[in-house]
Amino acid sequence: MASHKIAKKNGTADEIELSVAQALFDLENNVNDLKSELKPLQISSAKEVETGSGKKAIVVFVPVPQLKAFHKIQQRLTRELEKKFSDRHVVFVAQRRIMAKPTRNSRVKQQRPRSRTLTSVHEKLLEDLVYPTEITGKRTRVQTDQRRVIKVFLDAKDSTSLEYKLDTFVAVYKRLTGKEVVFEFPAHHAE
Repeated sequence: MASHKIAKKNGTADEIELSVAQALFDLENNVNDLKSELKPLQISSAKEVETGSGKKAIVVFVPVPQLKAFHKIQQRLTRELEKKFSDRHVVFVAQRRIMAKPTRNSRVKQQRPRSRTLTSVHEKLLEDLVYPTEITGKRTRVQTDQRRVIKVFLDAKDSTSLEYKLDTFVAVYKRLTGKEVVFEFPAHHAE
């Protein structure tokens, strides 16, 4: 019955996707104040990502049109799912598509939308990862061995609620994009 919570075009759902769908279905049936918000929502897929030191995180991909609806209940939903999947962090990310850069030989009739570029998709992925906090600044640092490290500054007011998840964000972003990222909370100077 929980399989209708997965919106997949081709292929069958794996074990993790079915367990996340079952958890969402259980929450929909058991928690009255989440029922109306959860009923129309579906997930695209789910992946388990190794975050280092033996810990794992579950990345839940949701369709882009439903992302706003997920954001309304994301904090509560994340809390409930992390209770169900103990010792694992849960992260919601939109399922976005990257279109290839048009070349001379490609027969493209339309121009590629900006939202489908690699850069745009990776920036949106970063915003989805750290939601509900906001990104206040970004710096790209090129190290002497030509590695690029993106420093992301998060809103300082959420530092207490997100501090424990920063390693998860780093591991998930590295796994999904291959880019190294460092999350920091800017220090406020007392005046």
